[in-house]
Amino acid sequence: MHAVDIGFSPDHFPQVHLFSYIDGALHCEGVNLESVADRFGTPAYVYSAGTIRSNFQRLNRALDPLDRLICFAVKANSNLAVLNLLAREGAGFDIVSAGELFRVLRAGGRADRCTFAGVGKTREEIEYALREGVYCFNVESEAELERINEVAGKLGLLAPVAIRVNPDVDARTHKFISTGKSKNKFGIGLDRAGDVYAKAAALPHLKIRGIQTHIGSQILEAGPFAEAAQKLLALVTEIKNRHDIEFFSIGGGIGIVYDPALASGDPAWWTSTDHPHRITTEDYASALLPLLTPLGLRILFEPGRFVVGNAGVLLSTVQYVKTTPAKTFTIVDAAMNDLIRPALYEGWHEIVPLKKPSAPAAPMDVVGPVCESGDFFAQDRELPPLAPGDRIALLSAGAYGFVMSSNYNSRPLLPEILIEGADVRLVRKRQTLEDLVAGESLTGDAA
Repeated sequence: MHAVDIGFSPDHFPQVHLFSYIDGALHCEGVNLESVADRFGTPAYVYSAGTIRSNFQRLNRALDPLDRLICFAVKANSNLAVLNLLAREGAGFDIVSAGELFRVLRAGGRADRCTFAGVGKTREEIEYALREGVYCFNVESEAELERINEVAGKLGLLAPVAIRVNPDVDARTHKFISTGKSKNKFGIGLDRAGDVYAKAAALPHLKIRGIQTHIGSQILEAGPFAEAAQKLLALVTEIKNRHDIEFFSIGGGIGIVYDPALASGDPAWWTSTDHPHRITTEDYASALLPLLTPLGLRILFEPGRFVVGNAGVLLSTVQYVKTTPAKTFTIVDAAMNDLIRPALYEGWHEIVPLKKPSAPAAPMDVVGPVCESGDFFAQDRELPPLAPGDRIALLSAGAYGFVMSSNYNSRPLLPEILIEGADVRLVRKRQTLEDLVAGESLTGDAA
């Protein structure tokens, strides 16, 4: 058999994916994806266990000099099988809801390896996390400090907290996924952090455990991470001396390559140290280790997309090809409710046929069946000719894919399939039409 890399080359870029053409057919690890589509239908999400494991291990090795805990951001992909795989690798978890904590526990993870982030934690969520023994709450406001203190007092517990400090750093990413600027809703300003820690120390039912920051997502250069750490070093040292904290969390946000045009084979591109679309685990570690090692603290990292993004694809089947004087529309069975990134923030996904093409590419729009003009995956994209019945894969769909899907247009949620070597496992069943109305009734329950 002869394997051909698709997209960016694993030899060149660290977010390795195990998707390749073998004898003209697209494979995930050792499995032909046509056979997966035949068995489970389309649309469907498929994940590579080997890719997930490799990405996690690579990052963990790069950070080896540190006392560290890598907490996977559950919001990126919350499938139980994915979480179980990472728990077995030794991951902790970054959660943002009681539901995510429940998933981690159901998947075999531990609450005492979970950090609970998010700006709007409810009393019920705080109580649940405290009863389960969560490692720390990343606190976003003074009002939240007071609420956590109140709930902990009623339970007779000490609540572990860290203040999320906003360093006002430009992550140079999309405005919807930037979180570290003073205009964002997240965290406490660097100028006020010391006072907020003093307030936390005065509340009787809180235990100050650490300090946290997170500047955004899909960051493709090491500079912003180093800038944020540098701006916080003095405060971290001060808080360590004053409150005897255990950890400093630098957050997550390491980006991945979505567009292979940005990962050209030009050696000058790959060796450039200032290219805006290139970051490796070595870049990341080299920028942060000199700053973080002298602190003498446990360092927490909270990656999500980096671990699972390039490990997943969305399989879809062409339904119709519609040609107008202005455009060619390739209409597929997947839609914006299945993968909303292109519609939500112009997310780019490489699209490849499951059978290796030989015909020259031509411009087309790849669109879904949902009744919205925003229901598209690609516009004016150069792709090989596609006909009804042809199957395609939307690459790099392992993060913020299924987790952001919905039942819009009363479309059932998709199945999720995990592949490891030649082993194929259905780790979420496709919803049925009956599932769509479960919990509803014609008249409602009597009050």
